[in-house]
Amino acid sequence: MSDLFRITLPDGSVREVAAGTTPADVAAAIGPGLAKVAIAARVDGELRDIARPFEGDATLALVTTRDEADALEMARHDFAHVLAEAVQQIFPGTQITFGPSTDDGFYYDFAPTPEHGPFTEEELPAIEEAMRGIIRADKPLRREVWDRATLISRWRQQGETFKAEWAAELPGDEPLTVYWSGDDWLDMCRGPHLASTGKLAVDAFKLTRVSGAYWRGDQNNAMLSRIYGTGWLNKKQLDAHLMMLEEAAKRDHRKIGAEMDLFHLQSEAHGSVFWHPKGYRIYRELEAYMRRRIDAAGYAEVKTPQVMDAKQWEQSGHWGKYRENMFVIPDEVPNVDDDGPVISGKAEWMALKPMNCPAHVLIFRQGIKSYRDLPLRMAEMGCCHRNEPHGALHGIMRVRQFTQDDGHIFCREDQIVEEVQQFCDLLDGVYKDLGFDSYAIKLALRPEKRFGTEEMWDQAEAELRNAVIASGRATADYGWEELPGEGAFYAPKLEFHLTDAIGRTWQCGTIQSDRVLPERLDATYVGADGERHRPVMLHRAILGTYERFIGILIEHYAGRFPLWLAPVQAVVATIVSDADDYAHAVATKLAAAGIRVETDLRNEKINYKVREHSLAKVPNLIVVGKREAEEGTVALRQLGSERQQMLAMDDLIAMLRRDAMPPDLARHP
Repeated sequence: MSDLFRITLPDGSVREVAAGTTPADVAAAIGPGLAKVAIAARVDGELRDIARPFEGDATLALVTTRDEADALEMARHDFAHVLAEAVQQIFPGTQITFGPSTDDGFYYDFAPTPEHGPFTEEELPAIEEAMRGIIRADKPLRREVWDRATLISRWRQQGETFKAEWAAELPGDEPLTVYWSGDDWLDMCRGPHLASTGKLAVDAFKLTRVSGAYWRGDQNNAMLSRIYGTGWLNKKQLDAHLMMLEEAAKRDHRKIGAEMDLFHLQSEAHGSVFWHPKGYRIYRELEAYMRRRIDAAGYAEVKTPQVMDAKQWEQSGHWGKYRENMFVIPDEVPNVDDDGPVISGKAEWMALKPMNCPAHVLIFRQGIKSYRDLPLRMAEMGCCHRNEPHGALHGIMRVRQFTQDDGHIFCREDQIVEEVQQFCDLLDGVYKDLGFDSYAIKLALRPEKRFGTEEMWDQAEAELRNAVIASGRATADYGWEELPGEGAFYAPKLEFHLTDAIGRTWQCGTIQSDRVLPERLDATYVGADGERHRPVMLHRAILGTYERFIGILIEHYAGRFPLWLAPVQAVVATIVSDADDYAHAVATKLAAAGIRVETDLRNEKINYKVREHSLAKVPNLIVVGKREAEEGTVALRQLGSERQQMLAMDDLIAMLRRDAMPPDLARHP
């Protein structure tokens, strides 16, 4: 057997190297410039340490900081480890647990000593300084594979009970790897890592906050201290991100929602939204717009039950795959006596629906369907419930009760590509109407745990891929990307990630090609051959949920909604009380023209009123005084403008009616 390994480079050239050679050695052999900038390697497609020796013949692609996605992920992972080392350096006795990278940074979960108690944000500056010291020390990061028993023994000797528990539960055939930071600190980790701590930019990170987190996400386990940070490749990136975070804080939908009196949440209904009149007006306008769009696209709207028997969820597969996220209900009358349990424990189970799909199949199954009836497009503004952990809830962005702009298309095999393409066109129009011109399309491929055969998944993935290609959107302009392992357990899916005003991305729309659920629930149609066939079921949503999407809209527009969505479109404010009657008359005419209008007749200075209504994000402030009343005119101040327009009443009404027209109706009045 040869002692030489054949290493194939991206240009197709092959280098023969001796056993023990690393990607760093290959980079140095190619040239000193590449050796200086190479930070990691993809070996047979797997991201690895640049100093990890080859194990046989392989393909090699060297990673530099220009490969930003890989470079950022590695840097953030390293920042997490440096954070853990710094914490244990400052606070001896603290136990370490997990520390992954995130979309914009990293976090690490710690178990502080009982004497110290949970970490606080006041301690973050000292931890940051210790991290900088570790980075400046340029400590080598070295990978080692350890024997399981030896590693568990070490963790126990050091009092690292959480690490010992995790090491004992990892699969027996999985090698246990550790990374040394210098010769005095190590952590258990799969890697990869940069060559040394000095490869990190000392001024490219910031610790941002502290929170509680349960060990392994289970509220029955110990409460840990989680320290969050944001990490980047350089200070310029960090500064840009911190500026974005500052802007995001100003746009926080919870803050603006309170200022504009749109909604509130409270502990008596965890994860459910109390919509106030102004907030529900936005909801209704958005819902009405979506109804018009789906009506025009040929959908039939339905309404299905909130509660269904557990047997139905068993048949659909959700009971086994999704039950931990469902609210289950015993099918019995509860005990009303003071003594004894509320429920007997003997009743059959029912569940609040976490999704609408099984119920839509049951509607499809009513009566015989012909191939001529397809495609059958079914839509529902469906209220659903999911049992999200309390700690995962976030304003109206992540809730337990929500309404989906849900839809399912039952179609033949030969109709799939066209239907998906038409959906992509519909979604594109909706996003642009709502102010989102930029979005990315991702194809989420089969997960490890799934229903169906490999052939079914091959076909379903190809159909979605071909539909995006046919629509002309499988391009870099649309951020086209395939995501292995990210599909649902029953179907691959297209995900649509829109970009908001400050550059954040939000995954909202989705369409999934599903052959599993029609099979499990026995949905059929009669084909041209007179035989029964299974329809393909396309699960689709554009907004995702109304609650979350309205939260996104609030933050995207910073509360300054386009006029058609604004809960209050105009306020008529008086300068003097002599104009009160005229203000009422103006408001009455505006209301008759369909404008959502309020009056402000308070005995306050007009500058105070202007400032207050500007903070409330009122798009149009109509100021009237004695002169305007005598002349039948108004003074119009529009939000964000210092200019004041003098308008005749009829001109004002015509302008506001035009500007307040929803975009779909403006195209087809």
